[in-house]
Amino acid sequence: METGLIISIGTILLYLLSAGWLGNRIFRLRLTTDAFNHSIAALAGLALSGHGLVLYREILVQAGFNLGFYHALSLVCWVIALLAVLTGLFSAMSNLVVIFFPVAALALLLEIALPVENIIPGGIAAGLKIHILLSVAAYSLLTLGALQALILAFEETRLRTKQPVKIMNILPPMQTLEELLVQVLTIGFFLLSLSLATGLMFMHDMLGQHLSHKVVLSVLAWFIFAVVLWGRWARGWRGRKLIHWTLGGFASLLLAYFGSKLVLELILQRV
Repeated sequence: METGLIISIGTILLYLLSAGWLGNRIFRLRLTTDAFNHSIAALAGLALSGHGLVLYREILVQAGFNLGFYHALSLVCWVIALLAVLTGLFSAMSNLVVIFFPVAALALLLEIALPVENIIPGGIAAGLKIHILLSVAAYSLLTLGALQALILAFEETRLRTKQPVKIMNILPPMQTLEELLVQVLTIGFFLLSLSLATGLMFMHDMLGQHLSHKVVLSVLAWFIFAVVLWGRWARGWRGRKLIHWTLGGFASLLLAYFGSKLVLELILQRV
């Protein structure tokens, strides 16, 4: 068995073990904010390190950067899992590792099972490399924000209908989650702005490069997130209005990046 495959399988098992261990502590001991202890953090660190090593081996190829559909998906999920752990060390978000780690494990499984190549030459301009890094960072943060919005929507619905469920005990309080959501959206919006600015610098033929739909949807997402932040700061948006606009912006961003990659790489088989 190849070394890369062994590392990938081991990492998937570490992800699932970390999530399972944390879930067991939460539900067996009925813990809330203290369930994510040092032992689980160490295990999570090993999982994230293993995933990072797999990404390094699979994406940094001799010809440049392989950012095929599943490689890009795996990279984004790794960044989200990393952000979830780092955020959880300083807030009540650590329990959400139970959700994020299995998703990262699934993304890694798809990466090794269904490899798709989309090689970006290693000799590209430094500015374009910065654009790619900014895009991944912005997309990861705004995806994390969308996941937080979904959790917030779940909590809001359960409370509004007066139908609380056990899992709500492990979720952060709505006010805490809402404040963290706005912080994540603010940073993500800033990075998305830089990503769009640097991307436009290297766009010379929008139609020929198959970028028209991606640009339009990305700008639409930028506009929606701008409205979200304006609504929060100027109008004090909370609850469902904040959630719906956030999910709308993420839907546009999802179609802009993964929607276009899905059509071009997996359906039309163009790179």
